[in-house]
Amino acid sequence: MIEDNLKEVNEKIEGACQRSQRNRESVTLIAVSKTKPVPLLMEAYEEGCREFGENKVQELVEKYEAMPKDIKWHMIGHLQRNKVKYIVDKAALIHSVDSLKLAEEISKEAVKKQVEVSILIEVNIAGEDTKFGVSPRETEGLVRAVSTLPGIRVKGLMAIAPYVENPEDNRKYFASLKQLSVDINCKNIDNVNMNVLSMGMTGDYLVAIEEGATYVRVGTGIFGERQYPVK
Repeated sequence: MIEDNLKEVNEKIEGACQRSQRNRESVTLIAVSKTKPVPLLMEAYEEGCREFGENKVQELVEKYEAMPKDIKWHMIGHLQRNKVKYIVDKAALIHSVDSLKLAEEISKEAVKKQVEVSILIEVNIAGEDTKFGVSPRETEGLVRAVSTLPGIRVKGLMAIAPYVENPEDNRKYFASLKQLSVDINCKNIDNVNMNVLSMGMTGDYLVAIEEGATYVRVGTGIFGERQYPVK
């Protein structure tokens, strides 16, 4: 199942890149493996997946310890400050930095562990009450503040678009996140680049690629429906 799913997802990514006249290498697929057991992840690994995304710190740490060390782990879920110390030396990229306080905690732990942590600023691009993230108009200010912290590199922006039936409904949000990243890049802020745009999930990643996504986060499309432990 996973072999077929991955083949289909990669073919669709290829098509979206061709439509938008982009190089396939400019888009990285993150296999969103939250709630999935290690044997299932290993199936994806055997099919060539090396980038995995987790929502919860504990799950990321457990899978990091259990799986091959050439995997890049992405922290894509909301990150609490008291959990930062567990992942600063394990996550290749933290997608969900949405406040200066969180960034300061990451910086503190990075300095302590003598690592450099790559992060994205999470933007609440649609202004949804239920979503984390900084507002588009406050994004540049947060980027500037975070850019001065030791042990952190700002690599770009991330957003979780609204849940929609028709992926076209999210095109405007993806386009505005891309434009925001271009605008910030033009400011030439020290210690900041906007090369990474993490947007698009199973339901809308093709539209996200057409609008400039460099990372797409696909879970259900690879692993099937999410499984939650029975309480």
